[in-house]
Amino acid sequence: MKNTVLTLQQAKIEKKKITMLTAYDYSTAHLIDEAGVNMILVGDSLGNVMLGYEDTVSVTMEDMIHHGAAVARGAKNAMVVVDMPFMSYQTSVYDAVVNAGRLMKEARANAVKLEGGTEVAEQIRSIVAAGIPVVAHIGLTPQSVNVFGGHKVQGKTEAAARKLLADAAAVESAGAFAVVIEGVPAKLAELITQRLSVPTIGIGAGAACDGQVLVYQDMLGMYADFTPKFVKKFANVGEVMKAAFARYIEEVGSGAFPSEEHCYAIDSEIIEKLR
Repeated sequence: MKNTVLTLQQAKIEKKKITMLTAYDYSTAHLIDEAGVNMILVGDSLGNVMLGYEDTVSVTMEDMIHHGAAVARGAKNAMVVVDMPFMSYQTSVYDAVVNAGRLMKEARANAVKLEGGTEVAEQIRSIVAAGIPVVAHIGLTPQSVNVFGGHKVQGKTEAAARKLLADAAAVESAGAFAVVIEGVPAKLAELITQRLSVPTIGIGAGAACDGQVLVYQDMLGMYADFTPKFVKKFANVGEVMKAAFARYIEEVGSGAFPSEEHCYAIDSEIIEKLR
């Protein structure tokens, strides 16, 4: 069954946990969808894990559209959420609506996600008014890494915690149908989850959130440049891949691959006539 705004809201009401993973290409999205994950996030994390940038700041609208469209083609039942990249919505409400519309039309997204709290409430309200579902993202917002001075846990002081509570209330009031909470102490994320009527999706925010999200390369052990504390490796696919690559090199070198079973045949009489 297709996951929608309504089914996800019902999951929160029924206290059923929501699952979300990132994907950036057709084949991965297809596998995640077949596994039954509720939501696929085409995150601007593609800047790190797909394009090799040090942060997400350099990711463009064209990047998000290209990868988002590929994921949308691979997802039948999962809700596809596409990130709005840095400076695609901060400049003005007009730009926010136009760029959100591009992600819906050109990337075939089911919803868009943007970072920030009270400061982007007007953008969220206008995007939702245009008929586009919005996922908000508060706490550690990677596009603001230069302001934070690195990937640091947010909301640890009373003032910072109150700001996050205000942010959560503001984005819900503006019309966001779900809120990603990243890099926040578990008990604070639990309090936010209790206060909101919309689902919360945690990443480094404890088990009390209504759902969880991880970057798929992180949880499969495929990305070693940086591993946050909150990441659990559910499989070490990276090592399996490296072993397979090494075996391929060995067999090509020895002539073991390709063997007869991997080759096409031709009548030997034809070959004799060509000699």
